[in-house]
Amino acid sequence: MEKLINEFSIGLFFWQLVLFVGLVLLLRKFAWKPILDAVEKREEGIKDALDSAEKAKLDMENLQADNEKLLKEARMEREAMLKEARDIKSKMIEDAKEEAQDQANKMIQQAQAAIEGEKKSAMAELKNHVAGLSIEIAEKVIREELSNKDKQVDLVESMLAETTLN
Repeated sequence: MEKLINEFSIGLFFWQLVLFVGLVLLLRKFAWKPILDAVEKREEGIKDALDSAEKAKLDMENLQADNEKLLKEARMEREAMLKEARDIKSKMIEDAKEEAQDQANKMIQQAQAAIEGEKKSAMAELKNHVAGLSIEIAEKVIREELSNKDKQVDLVESMLAETTLN
């Protein structure tokens, strides 16, 4: 250190100072500015990348929320469709039961009508048969009664006595 102080030269110091200031100015103009610009660009790029990552994260969250919403809506729609299918099934079964009951009632009514018709037919046939038998019996009785002349006269007189003239 003492050697530096003893050999100190102002001229050399001045030129070194001028060269140093010139070197600093040259570096500032040609090196620092491009270096600082590159650092700033990189900083902006990193900031943009972070912003993009944050935006992508928000988009992913929104997408996930939309997916959840769509899933929920799909589940609700599926449940509604299943409920509707169950309702339709129940209605179809109920309609089939009602139709079967209506057909059974119609068949019963037809059978009752047929029975009633057969009953009337049988009654008419029975009446005709009884009427025929009655006429035969009456014929036989009248023949027997009217076979004798005295009996015929008695019958006519009794009938005349029963009838009254106005």
